Amino acid sequence: MNYSIDHIKEIIKGDWLCKGQNQAIEHLVTDSRKIIFPDTSLFFALPGRRRDGYHFLKELYDRGLRNFVVTKKDDISYYSGANLIFVDNTLRALQLLAAYHRSQFDIPVIAITGSNGKTIVKEWLNQLLEDRFGIVRSPKSYN
Repeated sequence: MNYSIDHIKEIIKGDWLCKGQNQAIEHLVTDSRKIIFPDTSLFFALPGRRRDGYHFLKELYDRGLRNFVVTKKDDISYYSGANLIFVDNTLRALQLLAAYHRSQFDIPVIAITGSNGKTIVKEWLNQLLEDRFGIVRSPKSYN
């Protein structure tokens, strides 16, 4: 994935809380512990039952991340030069971006559902079809 932060703002129908540089985004992140490329990452501050991603913004900013999607309009003076996009629902914004990205491709999709055996079925299908088709699949068991 490679979209500008301005383009992403339009896709997810967000509003600027703070506007920095129009950076290229290559990585989407929902887990603050998994920031590897802060210069090209966009953090979605997802709320959870026990933790709210919004509480990790300052830490991520201090680690060099400058692109955030948030649902709160708190004081933004700490985030000088950052891009903060406000949306009503960060999960919905992430889904909009994923749907837009998926729409850029004309690739058939096979969905495997159920409570058990999805990963092994995915790998079996890959082995059966990889000689005849170009296969794109999730790594490991990230179903």
